[in-house]
Amino acid sequence: MITKALIIFILTYILLLVLPKYRAYIALASAAVFVVAGILPINEVLSSVDWNVILMIAGTMGVVCFFIESRMPSRLADIIIEKVPDVKWAIIALSLFASLISAFVDNVVTVLMVAPVAITISKKLNMSPVKSIIAIAISSNLQGAATLVGDTTSILLGGYANMDFLDFFFFKGRIGMFWVVQLSAIVASLILLYVFRKDSQPIHAEERTEVTDYFPSYLLWGTILLLIMASFIPETIKLGSTVINKPSAINGLICIGLFIIGLIRELILKKDFSVIKNAFKEIDFFTLLLLTGLFVVIAGITEAGVVAEISNIFISIAKDNVFIIYSILVWASVLFSAFIDNIPYVATMLPVVEGIGAILGIDPTILYFGLLSGATLGGNLTPIGASANITGLGILRKEGYEVSSKEFMKISVPFTLAAVITGYILIWLIWA
Repeated sequence: MITKALIIFILTYILLLVLPKYRAYIALASAAVFVVAGILPINEVLSSVDWNVILMIAGTMGVVCFFIESRMPSRLADIIIEKVPDVKWAIIALSLFASLISAFVDNVVTVLMVAPVAITISKKLNMSPVKSIIAIAISSNLQGAATLVGDTTSILLGGYANMDFLDFFFFKGRIGMFWVVQLSAIVASLILLYVFRKDSQPIHAEERTEVTDYFPSYLLWGTILLLIMASFIPETIKLGSTVINKPSAINGLICIGLFIIGLIRELILKKDFSVIKNAFKEIDFFTLLLLTGLFVVIAGITEAGVVAEISNIFISIAKDNVFIIYSILVWASVLFSAFIDNIPYVATMLPVVEGIGAILGIDPTILYFGLLSGATLGGNLTPIGASANITGLGILRKEGYEVSSKEFMKISVPFTLAAVITGYILIWLIWA
């Protein structure tokens, strides 16, 4: 079973990397193969899809459609162009802007919010938006490990280790992941400056675009605030003898809800049902289908025991040397997350990490943070390693730009290695 699942998985990812135009169909076909081959029971297919992520992306895409129509991205683009001297610094400014937002909002939502600004700047300057969108996506992934609400992997760790929002800033009397990520971001941004050193075309400010409607901007800020607030809601609430469970898709429901509010408002203002058609045309169903297929594929290899088997192998190699265990955990997580979704990987590895700590009689915090750092940043290596990357490339595809794996990795690999090495050293120095 493990061998069969591993072969299907490897073939799937080779095809995904080689044939970017057909990624959604490849992922869905591979998902079907896992079911037909008896690796994943058909009754587990729907439950293996992270509907929270799917709904969140779909809802935010809808809100972003109204945001673009309001001309606010054009206004923000004008402001950025006014403040920076050339194209290189415009890209860096956008990546830092995305990085800041992503520390408090899901990475995918961040990409969907900031990408329209990058696209608008590119159109104003008559240049390709590819480098900007890639920088935004990988910067968003980097900050996902900074706070409890930055990424699903952080939420998983927080729940498993009983960490709250402030524990990511200071934990057990030492600085937490937030500050480690910020130092990693500084080093990685310097790498981006070097990578984009030749993009020195000067840019000039024009007259600022007039925003026609501020309501979509309020919807986006409402998305940020509600997602942060939702992270503080406990998983279960007791009202007398009644126990209310927090909806697993609460973030997705928030985003879809705000999209519906925006849609209803547009219908009332324009009194034209073509508004609905136009809004749904802006939702990138290709990306949604790709993610859906990948969720099923990852569930298949998890069900077959591939993830657990690989984890057990590299843990047995390390014996009882904490530094070796930590090093293997970080770099294996980087490698695995470059090709598989980091959410099921982190969910699988958290109990393994706790078990290692119990066997060795050590505080597992250093291993928890090493796992989070490696798994969150590793997704940046490849175009399909993280949902934010897939979303960014989906946006570029809609604009008519097909990005090859080689083109993506020219930027992502040096950025990721710089960030991971910085975090790897800092976490060890702080928590060893």
